[in-house]
Amino acid sequence: MAGGKETPRQKMIGMMYLVLTALLALQVNSAILLKFQFIDESLKDVNNKTQADNSGVVTNIKSKVSEGGNRDKDKNVLASANAVRKETGELVEYIRGLRETLIQKTGGENEEKTGYANPSAEDLVAITMIGPASAKNGAAYELEQRLNNYAKFMKQYNPNMPDILARDGKTDPMASKDRAQRNKDFAQLNFEATPLVAALATLSQKEAEVLKYEADALQNLAQKVGADIIKFEKIFAMARAESKTVAAGTKYKADMFIAASSDAITPKMTFQGKPINVVDGKGQIEFTAAANNYDADGNSKQTWKGQVIIDKNGEQEVLDVTEEYIVAKPVIQVQSAAVQALYLGCANELNVQVPALGAVYDPSFSASGGSAIKGAKKGQVTIIPTTTEVKLNVSSGGNAIGSETFKVRPVPRPSLQTVVNGRPVDQKRGLPAQGIRSVEIQAIADEGFKQFLPNEARYRVTKWRAFLVRGSNPVDQAEFSSPTGDLTRFAAKAGKGDRVTIEVLEVKRLNYQGSPVDAKPTGDGIFTIPLN
Repeated sequence: MAGGKETPRQKMIGMMYLVLTALLALQVNSAILLKFQFIDESLKDVNNKTQADNSGVVTNIKSKVSEGGNRDKDKNVLASANAVRKETGELVEYIRGLRETLIQKTGGENEEKTGYANPSAEDLVAITMIGPASAKNGAAYELEQRLNNYAKFMKQYNPNMPDILARDGKTDPMASKDRAQRNKDFAQLNFEATPLVAALATLSQKEAEVLKYEADALQNLAQKVGADIIKFEKIFAMARAESKTVAAGTKYKADMFIAASSDAITPKMTFQGKPINVVDGKGQIEFTAAANNYDADGNSKQTWKGQVIIDKNGEQEVLDVTEEYIVAKPVIQVQSAAVQALYLGCANELNVQVPALGAVYDPSFSASGGSAIKGAKKGQVTIIPTTTEVKLNVSSGGNAIGSETFKVRPVPRPSLQTVVNGRPVDQKRGLPAQGIRSVEIQAIADEGFKQFLPNEARYRVTKWRAFLVRGSNPVDQAEFSSPTGDLTRFAAKAGKGDRVTIEVLEVKRLNYQGSPVDAKPTGDGIFTIPLN
């Protein structure tokens, strides 16, 4: 390609081809499939515009030939232009027919008409374009022949036309450097293990390449009759923003452009006094929206200014652009069962979302009065408080969004319960003297705490003592280091009127990390069981 003489539109197509090639090398997931579809739609739009522009060049050639008195030399130029249009039109029609074939064989469009029913469909693409079981009799081999025949035909009108358009792994500049790709033929290189949307983008890219060389050829022919001079009667500046309302911390995007554009005119544009890139006649504007003061509705009106500078009949004309937009204050939404207050020293899981940021929400967190651990999913964060109040700071893409403050409550004390022979003890009624054998001391978590943080509400009695008491004198005693203890020997010695006194010495709680921490139960931890 004649890089130095390429139009902005042609340079954009080349850049999109590089992006397409890079995406093909990545592992395919749903996000990449959407990017393939975006590239395909963009290329289709560019191709339609290029096709219309090329048709306009032929019309201008015809007009110039007529104005020049229909000289034989000029009529030959027109005949050549028509031949180029005819050859290109047939090839473009064939490529678009391949697109429709692939779309239909893979299930057509989805019900919402926003994409395709099966955007992946790698097997169906391979069967159609390469052939069943890699038989090498698929449609891509005919496409290869047609592209290369077109290159031979166009060589007479465009000296910069390459000898071949359908390159295999050995002749493709990028694939030839890749050991895994260099031995593939054209069909395999472009359509092997290729999702539907990637195959469609590849076909659109090939069509763009064909239309680019047609445009070069027609411009060469147009220069021979002076038909490459394009004039506009009216030129005015316009700006188009993706959205006039944008959340703080997100990108504001807009196109600033002249209403009538042409490859023959490349306007200069500025944003806030600084030059910006101009692609296909449109200035690319992108900046991070920010505001300090918001109204009662959480909105802040802002404006940006730019200029479009064009060369009109040898004189520069400056067109001013002023565009208003609104910065919306983002609202932080926190979802959690215990959002009103957090528990001290516990892993409090929160789901923090900022709906105004939409898909660009890329959160990071920090906390004062505790620590913040980012979760695996977007917006998930675990707060571990160390003080009675925690302030959670939320950012997105490196831009501060806001903060939320939470009160911190202490962990509720567990209650204790004595279970003998599998049943809770009624301390008023007592137990038969010989019936006290297997005793379990249970530490029971507060029900609300257990519902909010089940991983933190795991209690266990780890040390307790039991005494067999007669009158005011202890008869026997035992100490245990687990919740359950065997008091069979007490039963052998006990008589009516005796009592068993239990003293709980230690209770532990397993936290979210599985580490034991001391826990103080309610009451004094002493129980007396009368024997009868």
